[in-house]
Amino acid sequence: MTERPKSSHVSASAREPIVVIIDDDASMRRALGNLFQSVGLEVELFGSASEMLQTKLPDVASCLVLDIRLPGLSGLDFQTELAKANIHIPIIFMTGHGDIPMSVRAMKGGAVDFLTKPFRDQDMLDAVVAAIERDRKRRESDKIVAQLQALLETLTPREREVLALVSSGLMNKQVAAELGLAEITVKLHRGHIMRKMGAKSLADLVRKAETLGIRRNVS
Repeated sequence: MTERPKSSHVSASAREPIVVIIDDDASMRRALGNLFQSVGLEVELFGSASEMLQTKLPDVASCLVLDIRLPGLSGLDFQTELAKANIHIPIIFMTGHGDIPMSVRAMKGGAVDFLTKPFRDQDMLDAVVAAIERDRKRRESDKIVAQLQALLETLTPREREVLALVSSGLMNKQVAAELGLAEITVKLHRGHIMRKMGAKSLADLVRKAETLGIRRNVS
């Protein structure tokens, strides 16, 4: 059963950051929950990785404070499973049995920090603040990409071709030659692309295309 410290329950529409704690030690879960709540953070507590997998968390900036030794799926294996599932929540590992190979594997897997019990409260709080900020920035970046992708979907196939060539640095005349079009047609396409993509200038359009990874190698 999922534990939630008093006043920690949040609705799916909540916008406050959430710290997810997974530790099979109930006293450690409570201590961490109280620590994070004391600085105004929302928390969700779980005794195992499988418990967390059964719960849908709100879509807000979050981080995961994860014990490395857990019943069933270990912390490191859970990190691997999250990566396979394309779940990018930042992880702070904690352990009472830390060793170099574990920490190296954890950090290579993208962990934000690796703290050995007993750790200082301030060290944990610093790690959590850094992790939540990382997740917030990633979410903002993903939102921008999703918005640009939606705009890209409004372009015709030909407009996408023109966008790719313009983003590669070609002038209208060169784009026309590459696609076998009249230069005036390319100019018209480019105008439509600028409007649909909400670009204020050619440089802005190129930045948007680069954000989407659009670029075509010209012959």
